[in-house]
Amino acid sequence: MKFMIIRKADRSTEAGVMPSQELLSAMMNYHQELADAGVLLDGMGLRPSSHAARVTFSGGKPKVVDGPFAETKELIAGFTLIQVKSKAEAIEWVKRWPIEDGDVQLEVRPVFEAEDFGPALTPELKEDFARLLPQGSPKK
Repeated sequence: MKFMIIRKADRSTEAGVMPSQELLSAMMNYHQELADAGVLLDGMGLRPSSHAARVTFSGGKPKVVDGPFAETKELIAGFTLIQVKSKAEAIEWVKRWPIEDGDVQLEVRPVFEAEDFGPALTPELKEDFARLLPQGSPKK
């Protein structure tokens, strides 16, 4: 099962405060542990919402609103994507998040897998999607 560990945004991340060398080192060590265990798929930080845009659709027409966005509790600052056997295992990995990151909120959310879509995801659609991915990417 794939899970996304979502690091929620806060005032510091939204202000563009860059992580300290200590935090960067701790995050590298954490991700190295995930990689050594064979569960790390991807991970990265996101720029503040002042660099973002939201696109909403109404009646099929897009409306673009540039950031920043006021509600930091609705924003994310980064993510780590892992593949583990269960939600419980994902939570155990999250509990090891580097303490150097301070008082943070993390969300653990399962990712849809191809088989979750049932017969709507035909073999042809699955093949078409696999062709879109860079070579070496997981094709499940």
